[in-house]
Amino acid sequence: MSNGEVRIIGGQWKRSKLSVGNLPSLRPTPDRVRETLFNWLGQDLTGWHCADPFAGSGALGFEAASRGAASVFLTDASSECVAALQKAKDRLDASQIRIQRSDGLAVLRQLPTGSQDLVFLDPPYDYPHHELALKLARQCLKPEGLVYLEADKIWRDDVLHPLGWLLSRHLKAGSVHAHLLQAGA
Repeated sequence: MSNGEVRIIGGQWKRSKLSVGNLPSLRPTPDRVRETLFNWLGQDLTGWHCADPFAGSGALGFEAASRGAASVFLTDASSECVAALQKAKDRLDASQIRIQRSDGLAVLRQLPTGSQDLVFLDPPYDYPHHELALKLARQCLKPEGLVYLEADKIWRDDVLHPLGWLLSRHLKAGSVHAHLLQAGA
């Protein structure tokens, strides 16, 4: 990743660059972590419905759309991020991507029950509402849906189980902890 941009690593827009705003809380998911995540998911997301309520650079959502997702809903509270996302959408002619400026929790509350295959949860590391976001994400997921959670610490089963989640996969890369979660019983 060079300063001010991140590159899509797979799919139809492979090697396309996305602008990254100069905001202190913005930290795009590193290439290595995105590559591992999409290996976990399988490279082809054809027909998937995805939401990224804390989109930031949009790297995760654009990566999903590049790999065939039918719809990707990107939202961010920052007008600067939303403007950059819209520019990238227009440049790539990404008709399956919808962008809105909004609070991530509000978006999770508004998504229809059982409508999403994958929800990306990558809020700022100091975000105080991770547990609420995980509860809300569960409601909008299809029964076999998945959540990608990125944080500055590992989320272990003893914390995830009471929230209704099972840890499927985990990766630590630098200060990033990447988690793939599936709904528990």
